[in-house]
Amino acid sequence: MTEFSLDLNEEQRDLRDWVHGFAAEIVRPAAAEWDAREETPWPVIQEAAKVGLYGFEFIANCWADPTGLSLPLANEELFWGDAGIGMALFGTTLAVAAIYGAGTPEQLVEWVPQCYGDTDRPAVAAFCTTEPEAGSDVAAMRTRARYDEAADEWVLTGQKAYATNGGIAAVHVVTASVEPELGSRGQAAFVVPPGTEGLTATKKLKKLGLRASHTADVFLDDVRVPGRCLLGGRDALRERLDRARSGQRGNSQAAMRTFELSRPTVGAQAIGVARAAYEYALAYAGERVQFGRPIIENQAIAFQLADMRMEIDAARLLVWRAAWMGRNNRPFTAGEGSMSKLKAGEVAVSVTERAVQILGGAGFLREHPVERWYRDAKIYTIFEGTSEIQRLVISRAISGRQIR
Repeated sequence: MTEFSLDLNEEQRDLRDWVHGFAAEIVRPAAAEWDAREETPWPVIQEAAKVGLYGFEFIANCWADPTGLSLPLANEELFWGDAGIGMALFGTTLAVAAIYGAGTPEQLVEWVPQCYGDTDRPAVAAFCTTEPEAGSDVAAMRTRARYDEAADEWVLTGQKAYATNGGIAAVHVVTASVEPELGSRGQAAFVVPPGTEGLTATKKLKKLGLRASHTADVFLDDVRVPGRCLLGGRDALRERLDRARSGQRGNSQAAMRTFELSRPTVGAQAIGVARAAYEYALAYAGERVQFGRPIIENQAIAFQLADMRMEIDAARLLVWRAAWMGRNNRPFTAGEGSMSKLKAGEVAVSVTERAVQILGGAGFLREHPVERWYRDAKIYTIFEGTSEIQRLVISRAISGRQIR
């Protein structure tokens, strides 16, 4: 008889506690400074690399967990420390996920170590897919890739928007349309190696939240990359394009494969932000005295905190389910991956807003971190698929219809 349990095993508990310790001792004390500076926190990235928290070995060990829970556990704890610094550390993972999801074993070995650099000189990587006129509409992508057979090179031309680590990355992974008439099924992903000519970026964009994480627009002006930089290789691309031309159903396009792998992890990040705000508001409400008693003794405050805790726990269960399904190749027949990201993102916005409200005027001051968490939370209803896109995915999955 198979037993059912939601208990974490010893390795998972050790991982959670280790990452939480790094978040509490290194990340959180530095959070306000790097948020105010709006700069990439290279010293924190280097410290994470030294202790083994930043690098492919760490990600691979998390991914090796057959339950799929290690990566969400690590992300929740790190982003509990700070979302901006957390994204500076985990933004590289999105590019790595693209290489892992679409690349060959040889490409994985060649490019992933370059995404992270080493402990002496850590590097970051960027996944570039969003475009100014094709954000949620991946099929409308205008970046083009053409193959120069004589030189065995791919030539990339176009513009990408809101790229995490764009321009400062050692490795850029870029999605582009090879056959535009096939829409999203005519797209592929390419590695742009370090120092490639023709790739430029804007200065760091000024953002509402996640200010320690570098975001920029990336421009590709006839960027030439070797033929081996096509993730998956030409044979796999030919087969996929042939299937698309003949009307056969195939795997998801390059960008969507990456998002499918990452949505539960992004949901876990949102939960970390929400949990930080909830814990701070709970402690504050137990200490703040009004009318002769702590404000937590008022139902208006206590009930809000109860709802905050309930929503966080509910979101975490959705994330854990989706992470387990993804790791064990269970199909998301009801949009479970999108459910996890949608719920967690909206919970983060709601919980951080309530935390500010519970603190009252104090919550509006930078003296308290809830205002930063409130700013950071909003992105989780926007990037890697807006809340509206997640609802579209779920509604299509449960109805079997092409909802528009």
